[in-house]
Amino acid sequence: MIDAVSDRVTDIPSEIAASRREYLTALFASGVITDTGVPGVYGKGRIFERVLGGFDRFITESGLDQGAEVFRFPPVISRADFERSNYLKSFPHLTGSVHGFRGSERDHTDMLRMVESGSDWTDHFHSTDLILTPAACYPLYPMAAGVLPRNGRLFDVQSYCFRYEPSNDPARMQIFRQHEYVRIGTPEHVSQFRDIWLDRSQAMLQAVGLDAQPVVANDQFFGRGGAMLAASQMEQALKFELVVPIAPMNELTAAVSCNYHQDHFGSAFGITTADGEIAHTACVGFGLERITLALFKAHGFDVTRWPAPVKTTLGL
Repeated sequence: MIDAVSDRVTDIPSEIAASRREYLTALFASGVITDTGVPGVYGKGRIFERVLGGFDRFITESGLDQGAEVFRFPPVISRADFERSNYLKSFPHLTGSVHGFRGSERDHTDMLRMVESGSDWTDHFHSTDLILTPAACYPLYPMAAGVLPRNGRLFDVQSYCFRYEPSNDPARMQIFRQHEYVRIGTPEHVSQFRDIWLDRSQAMLQAVGLDAQPVVANDQFFGRGGAMLAASQMEQALKFELVVPIAPMNELTAAVSCNYHQDHFGSAFGITTADGEIAHTACVGFGLERITLALFKAHGFDVTRWPAPVKTTLGL
């Protein structure tokens, strides 16, 4: 999962907040992204999508030697599978659920009156069995339940993801795309996979002119126990991020995240190795919107003037 810290839960120095708004305004003016009136929810222009699509293909091509199973998922998962993942225990503040109208004609009439009067009409909507996907790898683990092949399994997945954290930081969107490689197997399988992809993903970012640096990181866990979980994650070096500058003041933002989940998902979804042990999992997640914004930061809004090797790599 890609880390995210929202303006609404963190004290942001005024000069940094101002630089983010300034850069967001410049992005809107360039037509790279479009304001929808909702912080962290943007329309993407043709050039943005061309660049993003080029890097997305680069990810796929860079992993062809891995022989991964390929899946593309919708941006929702079942509530039952979501609950089994224990995401709510650590990240309730980021969760988004899908609600729908199930009322009668009278309820509909009452709701429309509330809309017209400016009242809160959402009480007429009730939770469905769908949750907005928090990370692209989450739909995989129910699919992998049971006994793995001797060499485990490897997946190439992509999905829109949602995190409820409205912010004026253009790099911290509420709805965004992740492209991941996910390894499920023994601790040895998983550790080797993460080491390979930490080096490979850094080389990929450098190939398109991004000065990406690896750092040990932690997720933004919720509640009083969150600090302890974050400290343990850092101490065990379970999470590495590749950080790149995006905003004008050269703030470093995670563009790629390499995560070792240990046996968390194996235990939650009943995934075992061929030897009967609880499977371990790891993933490398590319934040496609963040990488695209970093490319515009590094090379400018006029793609025709980007370095030739970058354009060739991205097929521009």
